[in-house]
Amino acid sequence: MSVKKQSSMRRLFGFELADLQSWSSFVKLMNRPEDPTSLAVLRIFFGILMMLDIPQERGMSHADAYYPNEDRECQFPLFNFLEPLRAEYMVIVYFIMFLGAVGITLGLFFRCATICFTITYWYVFFLDKTSWNNHSYLYGLIGFQLMFSDAHHCWSIDGLFRKKIRHSHVPLWNYTLLRYQVFLVYFLAGLKKTDLDWVTGYSMDDLGDHWVFSPFRYFMTIEQITLILVHICGFLFDLLIGFVLFFDRSRPIGVVFCLSFHLMNSQMFSIGMFPYTMIATTPIFFHNDWPRQFFGRCLPKWLYKDESAQYSPSCLYSKEEIKPEETKKDERTKTTSISSVKNAPVKATLRHKIFTIFAVIYLAEQAFLPYSHFITKGYNNWTNGLYGYSWDMMVHSWHTQHVKITFIDKEKGEPHYLRPTAWASAKRWSSHADMIVQYAQCIKGKLKEHGYNDVELRFDIWRSMNGRFNQRQIDPRIDLLSSEAEWSPFKDTSWLQPLLTNLSDWRTRMQQIETELSSKDQNALVTFVADFPGLHLENYIPPDLNTTIEVLEGEVIVEMIGLQKNVTLNVGQNISVPSGDYHNVHTISPTPSCYMYVYLNQSDVQIVHLWDRYYNLTDRVLNETISRNRPLHSEKEEADLVRLSYEDVFAELRQKTIHELLELPHDYRIHNKNESNTNWTNIRLQFETSMNRSIVKRLDTKIKWHERHRRTLTTFFNKKKKQFLRCVQIVKVAFKSIIYKTDFIKLVDKEIHNNVEETPSKKIVTEESPPQVPPTEHSSSSKKTTKSTNGKTKKKEGRK
Repeated sequence: MSVKKQSSMRRLFGFELADLQSWSSFVKLMNRPEDPTSLAVLRIFFGILMMLDIPQERGMSHADAYYPNEDRECQFPLFNFLEPLRAEYMVIVYFIMFLGAVGITLGLFFRCATICFTITYWYVFFLDKTSWNNHSYLYGLIGFQLMFSDAHHCWSIDGLFRKKIRHSHVPLWNYTLLRYQVFLVYFLAGLKKTDLDWVTGYSMDDLGDHWVFSPFRYFMTIEQITLILVHICGFLFDLLIGFVLFFDRSRPIGVVFCLSFHLMNSQMFSIGMFPYTMIATTPIFFHNDWPRQFFGRCLPKWLYKDESAQYSPSCLYSKEEIKPEETKKDERTKTTSISSVKNAPVKATLRHKIFTIFAVIYLAEQAFLPYSHFITKGYNNWTNGLYGYSWDMMVHSWHTQHVKITFIDKEKGEPHYLRPTAWASAKRWSSHADMIVQYAQCIKGKLKEHGYNDVELRFDIWRSMNGRFNQRQIDPRIDLLSSEAEWSPFKDTSWLQPLLTNLSDWRTRMQQIETELSSKDQNALVTFVADFPGLHLENYIPPDLNTTIEVLEGEVIVEMIGLQKNVTLNVGQNISVPSGDYHNVHTISPTPSCYMYVYLNQSDVQIVHLWDRYYNLTDRVLNETISRNRPLHSEKEEADLVRLSYEDVFAELRQKTIHELLELPHDYRIHNKNESNTNWTNIRLQFETSMNRSIVKRLDTKIKWHERHRRTLTTFFNKKKKQFLRCVQIVKVAFKSIIYKTDFIKLVDKEIHNNVEETPSKKIVTEESPPQVPPTEHSSSSKKTTKSTNGKTKKKEGRK
């Protein structure tokens, strides 16, 4: 009997061109019978990963803290009518979600399990836009697809009890949707990386010095690694890897690159189970019977018995596909043959047509949604749409420089300054106009509870995107409770300030300025600011900072409030502003002004100098102690010897004061005008903590690689064990609270925390004076003495 030769089209793409020429042939193609084993492997892996994800990133282990019944924070749901349930019921929602993940893994009550998982997952997802990200969105989509699929037809408990579905075929569209979804994750991420900021290396400017790139640092600089490996190669990987995985000949290369890429991501970013989920979805591009072939070759016959897939009513068969199988089964048992053939439809039913239409709609919707921002204009900001469904992963790096919230009591005409985190611990609300409006309305309701019935509310938000100037994101003159602050999901938001893209070329010059200042003085810190005409920046300089303002573009007036003096500055001019006081910077040029703050922290300079002396002293004594202990403990490993010696050194150094160790005069103190006396206890604690971290890094180089990985795995499993144990505890407490109608939070404190914490004060957190603005990270102080730093400043301080 001659074997029918496949065409090139069939070998490359898995179907013939004729399959797309009519509706009936397309329906038959989408419902073509396929081996169920690959889909079963994906189902099992996905279920296990979701069981690990739910206690951690979904938040089940701390649901009691995230959804308190009293004094609840402001919520940011996708739809305003969505509200979280009481804490005990939210725990039950998480419990149902977890049971759904268990059912997906085992294939137990599969259809019910996927429905429970998907509904509860999307409910929790829609409750909080501040926690959205691309991989959380992907998990929900995969759960939604599994809900309609036949992934339980193989290696499932359902199959053990339902002979009809046991090891039966699945329709092609089950695989098509999953392959298409994973392909879009890569391909659209690649298309979004055509953004000029990504191609030119400004999106992820601090990854080149990560340890995963250590082998490349032998022949590449950190800047070259960041530009070439992170940005250029990352762009090419996302754009092409979907095609590489699709075709048979290039697939082995694609698998190697996928494994390397996602394992590196798991070490560089805190993104939960996402890298492992993408690794688990990689085999979906293999031939659908790859698990059958793999286990058939690797496992002995007594452990794995290969069974041919039986017919399924979910698929469409040709007469040629049925006849040989029917004859083969007749030789075994006639009963099996008859029942199996009855489940092999050759004509398309309404079910086949509906699922084909569903597949087409889903494919089109997923291709359209990432580019639907011309419809949902209200969600657009400096970037398009909410972060989550656009697949623009890592393209934009944000730095929130400063958030100031001012409300004015109209009855008394008094301004007050509200701490930005007073009723919202999440920070992403300040990135999107829709969440800003939601927070403003929530603050209005909270203020009414504290006796402020008629108020004006203004936000002043300063941010930087991809290394640009820090600039305002919204107009600070707009009352967000008035009609001027109108917001609609289908209209542009008028009170948003545009991103100053015309100043993007300044980034190269800004990096040069930072390099020049650092070469002159490593303790010099710089912050770059841009402001719009007609607006002014109010800033406070702490007493321990020597600060200079220099204009880079435009014209400004510096108003020094304490000195009652105004100074006009043009391009290239600078002025030293007094410390311990406020000043205003007014932009008077017709175009946006650009200027920079240069700081020199006297106390930091002294502390760094003392730290160097402390480190050198400790390191010298440690090396001497190691040399002295080596003959006495010759049987110990080098890491154990270092650890033992450091314990001796630490005990020896603790017997002396910091003044005695560093040979300082007894009246020596750190230059800090905020403090009358230097807190040497805190300084010593900081030094010892930093030294401990240094020793830990030193020990890591001494520990053998297998020991290091064993310790990492032990830490991982211990962490997961604690999360699961706490999940079990809060589920028990939630059921007890519902059954016996007791207060859930108090019950948690009693049975889990073992102590009842004091009820937090409901006193409103206000400030009599405006918190300082850029260059600060947050404005949460109730006094005019908060430090003035930015994100880059903090990064440099951490390195020092």
